[in-house]
Amino acid sequence: MKAELINPFLESIKDVLSTMANMEVTPGTPCLKNGNVAKGDVTGLIGLAGDGGKGSLAISFTEPVILEVTERMLGEKISHINETVTDCVGEITNIVTGGAKRILSEKGYEFDLAIPGVVAGKDHVISHRSKGNTILLPFTAGPGSFFVEVCFSE
Repeated sequence: MKAELINPFLESIKDVLSTMANMEVTPGTPCLKNGNVAKGDVTGLIGLAGDGGKGSLAISFTEPVILEVTERMLGEKISHINETVTDCVGEITNIVTGGAKRILSEKGYEFDLAIPGVVAGKDHVISHRSKGNTILLPFTAGPGSFFVEVCFSE
């Protein structure tokens, strides 16, 4: 998978969490993901399709990170993953993908976005619909880790 398809998602997640949650995040080293079990406790998943191929993006947050993000975004203390948190994950997923779509459009790639879905629970499964490799982008934030998965077939 081309770096020019991955980097916009990396840029967008950093920008969204910095702007909306006042949270600085540090990217780790990207790698190929093996298997389909989520690395986090709650995941937003969205499909993309267009002239450049089809694929999907998943953002998988560990519980400490998403509770902190949600608290910072909404200004209220939340003690566990609930409907408010899953709604927040869906919105973050949508905004991150929209930001990446804008960057990709500037590079000549056009994609349509699906409606994001959210799955929560320990060891839940993420099913990417395209046949390409899944690139796993780990991040660290104040309270822990979260993960972005990008999967494309051209």
